[in-house]
Amino acid sequence: MSATEADLRADSSVPSATPFTKQGGTHHGLAQRRAEHHQQQQQNSQESTSQSSSNDSSHERNIIPPLVDPKIPLPSKELNDTSDPVDSPPANHSSSKSRSKTTSEYDPFAGLSFHVGVAENKNTTYRSKMEDVHTYIANFAERVDWGYFAIFDGHAGKESARWCGNNLHTLLEQEIDLELQDQNNTLQHANKADSTPDQLNSQPSSQVDASQGNVTTATNCSTSSIPLKGRVDMKDHLYKAFVKADEIIEKNGQGNSGCTAAVAVLRWESESEDDCMVDTNNTGKQSNGKSKSFDFVPTKNHKRMLYTSNVGDSRIVLSRKGRAYRLSYDHKASDHNESTRVENAGGLILKNRVNGVLAVTRSLGDSYMKDLVLGKPFTTSTQIIKDDEFMIIACDGVWDVISDAKACKIVADCFKNGMDAQEAAKKLCQMAINDGTTDNITCMVVKFRHFE
Repeated sequence: MSATEADLRADSSVPSATPFTKQGGTHHGLAQRRAEHHQQQQQNSQESTSQSSSNDSSHERNIIPPLVDPKIPLPSKELNDTSDPVDSPPANHSSSKSRSKTTSEYDPFAGLSFHVGVAENKNTTYRSKMEDVHTYIANFAERVDWGYFAIFDGHAGKESARWCGNNLHTLLEQEIDLELQDQNNTLQHANKADSTPDQLNSQPSSQVDASQGNVTTATNCSTSSIPLKGRVDMKDHLYKAFVKADEIIEKNGQGNSGCTAAVAVLRWESESEDDCMVDTNNTGKQSNGKSKSFDFVPTKNHKRMLYTSNVGDSRIVLSRKGRAYRLSYDHKASDHNESTRVENAGGLILKNRVNGVLAVTRSLGDSYMKDLVLGKPFTTSTQIIKDDEFMIIACDGVWDVISDAKACKIVADCFKNGMDAQEAAKKLCQMAINDGTTDNITCMVVKFRHFE
């Protein structure tokens, strides 16, 4: 999408998952018990070892409360940042298969088609506080092999970034569930119109389980993929979730903090309603002929889609066949399209800042500048193919000193040397420090696994 198209779109009015943010977090029920159990194992292990003295920071990791009412007030106080940052631990996840691995054997992404690694650094040479927050969820929206990945870079305080890390994914889930409910209502109406009274009396009642995303018995769909027919574009869901989050933060009106946001959703879609079944008994095949088990194995009609949405200058970059492709738009006062929009709205660009204050022209929060600094995001959709190797999401602390192409090469070299996504993220984070960045740093690497 061109910059002009992106600008026009952004200005238009338009599970059991286990989320982890910088503070950690989980949803309800089984996932929460698993997360708490795994967290306790991690704590026991940490108590018996000395704390790392490295600069990579994980900071506060407490369980996030689920978003019951979107009118949740922002936290009134900042959480204290740790003085000795350490590496971010991997996120937990739950899926359709039970697992009984010990802590040393635990692979939170076993059975999934992606692996995630995160590293962060407060950069104590230049920064006294860590204002970045990240979240990633395996089996997002309680659908097998879906993923949610996000980084929020706070400014003028951490309140907005923390709120988004804790709640934006829930707003997005609500949008997805509303779509499925609408689809179900349409199917129910169609089934009744096409059925005789006797048939209606003999049919089971059609229901939608909003927590599981199951559509009616008539479609025979399960929790992993959504049929394309009648489907609302995920980009619209992301757009609405961003706008709603911005409105809630503004309504709560606590402080003048704001944050950039870079969010990606990975999900399966099917061109046929008959191919929405999850086959948990199949196994994928590696190129060396050895089998590897996946929780979800797609049919020929399935495709894996990546949707992205961003405001501000946190960036999402896809590595495809060794080349870097940017899937986000830098909303900065130095950008011609954005500076023109701000000036047309009555603002000033002084020293590449909105009214001489903000370097970004779009954000979530910053309520005192909402007439000029919008929360309407840039969105993209990309079909993931076998040439796609990994995705990088990072805040401007990385991109200020490392180009898209260089970042992809650093991560690709890590994988060639047998490193995992966590080690690759840590390497990229350290390279940004070495190259002289003056900001907080958060790097997220999502490595794709493909079915042969």
